Amino acid sequence: MKQYKFQYQSTPSFVQELEAFRAKHPMANHVLFGVYSDTLDRRIVGEACDAIERVFPEAEYYGCSTSGNIVDCGFQHGITIACTVFECPSTRVLLLQYEIDNSNVEEVAAQLTAEIQRNPWIKAVELYFTIFSGVFTRFCEGLSDVSEEVQIFGGVSCSKEIVASDSFVLTRGGGYSEAGVAAVCYGGEDYHIGSMRITGWMPLKRRFHVTSADGCLIKELDGRPAYEVYRRYLGIPNDENFFVNCLEFPLLYDFHGISILRSPIACYEDGSIEVAADVGEGSFVRMAYGDPRTILGAVNNDSNRVRAFRPDLIHIFSCSARKAFWGDDNPTYELACFEKIAPNVGFFTHGEFLRTDGRLDPHNVTLVLAGMREGNGANRILEPSKYKGTPRILTRVPLVTRMATFISAFSKELEEINNSLEAVNQQLKSAAITDGLTKLYNRREIQSRIEDAFEQHPDAGFSLVMFDLDNFKMVNDTYGHKQGDLVIIALADLLRNGPAGSSAGRWGGEEFMLLLPHSGLEEAAETAEQIRKAFSATDFETIPSQTVSVGVTQVRPNDTTDTLCTRVDAALYQAKQTGKNRVTVLA
Repeated sequence: MKQYKFQYQSTPSFVQELEAFRAKHPMANHVLFGVYSDTLDRRIVGEACDAIERVFPEAEYYGCSTSGNIVDCGFQHGITIACTVFECPSTRVLLLQYEIDNSNVEEVAAQLTAEIQRNPWIKAVELYFTIFSGVFTRFCEGLSDVSEEVQIFGGVSCSKEIVASDSFVLTRGGGYSEAGVAAVCYGGEDYHIGSMRITGWMPLKRRFHVTSADGCLIKELDGRPAYEVYRRYLGIPNDENFFVNCLEFPLLYDFHGISILRSPIACYEDGSIEVAADVGEGSFVRMAYGDPRTILGAVNNDSNRVRAFRPDLIHIFSCSARKAFWGDDNPTYELACFEKIAPNVGFFTHGEFLRTDGRLDPHNVTLVLAGMREGNGANRILEPSKYKGTPRILTRVPLVTRMATFISAFSKELEEINNSLEAVNQQLKSAAITDGLTKLYNRREIQSRIEDAFEQHPDAGFSLVMFDLDNFKMVNDTYGHKQGDLVIIALADLLRNGPAGSSAGRWGGEEFMLLLPHSGLEEAAETAEQIRKAFSATDFETIPSQTVSVGVTQVRPNDTTDTLCTRVDAALYQAKQTGKNRVTVLA
């Protein structure tokens, strides 16, 4: 597989170049032409296509309008024609084209799906779209039945004016269309394809909820006009320069588990923002920022994956927002690392497409690449590529970095404040239901949990155990309240480590309640006895050992919280009256 490029100037000179090429490559009969044009003039584009048909009457061709052409990692205006020569007889190509609008998106997707399924040799589908509003996601979803082994990628045609809606696609069979989609299908035994995407934009911390959206129109973020995000956090005015000012700060959101960028292209009087592809209402987005060094690092790292594939040629789809970001001096600067990997051609797009994990997604501000080869590529020796010079935009790095750092730090502070408030709320909530001294539940909370037990265990008999410290007034009077507090805490610690699922609370001054939701009467009595013995064996440094009296009961079918608590209190009273330091059970 080889690739040759031509720059269309006029029909006579182009025909002459094509004839010279055919004479020099007499075996070049199995060819495919790609036409990339940053002019929308139908007549001129048609003349270029007519020239191809005249010299190569058997050849297929496809094409689209662009915001600039990419040729071997360089930038070109005008009409660029790429000629791909297939060297393996098994390689096959099929060109399809459909007229499309909002009313037939699903129908066209179904037709393309059926065509792919009828041709099991297809390994890759390259898509070229004209600009539409709100149809890309629907079209992508319509291709979900295509075998996951088929790679799908491509771009949305564009024009010199990035924000303009004019565009076209074409194929030899379908002609020039201002409302259509062209599909170039590749396959064959010796054909191999590898596709990938690169962004390099970094997300900021602050998340915004898309509370109102309609296709490509984001109406509200966090319940406010979407524009407020750019005004409040970046100070970007709503004027004719809105798109340019937002280039470094597209929106990023998680879509089916991957991060998708959406570039704002217009802002309206009501504060709604139009982006280049759909954003789902109810999703969450963040602002992302473009740092040239970070972007170059991402592109350079991922170029190694392309290099490892050893492609014969590369097709490049780069968002026009990336071109504007790098500036007119060197709009393809970030592509330099692909220069020596393989011949390449492509264009600056209005949007990009790539299939990931069997799902086709529409992208923005993204670099999509497709490496193609015939055979295993084992004999190709690749030289390393490096960035040369320093584009003018890198002189803006301190400003961009400072702005991004400020926003990131501010967002982090907000997040920390939110975390602190959440921690305070948790502390307040905990304080509202716990006893200050023992850190057990307070009476209101343990009583609430007893009431809940009636609903959660209607058929299972749960049990209640009540404890009261013996002779506690004497401890306070003789040894002081500080020592009395230590006695209370010692019993509380035993109750806190009760059976799994139990709830312990301080019922009064020296009274405690233990709820055993999974224990019958016999098991509850055994638990009570273990705690009584453990407490009586507890050593205190300055006072003698202490004891506790215990009452135990189990819920009855017609019990209420009041009757249950009254009965366990009666059991405790009996324990006190019959000698203390004992467990009394009332069934």
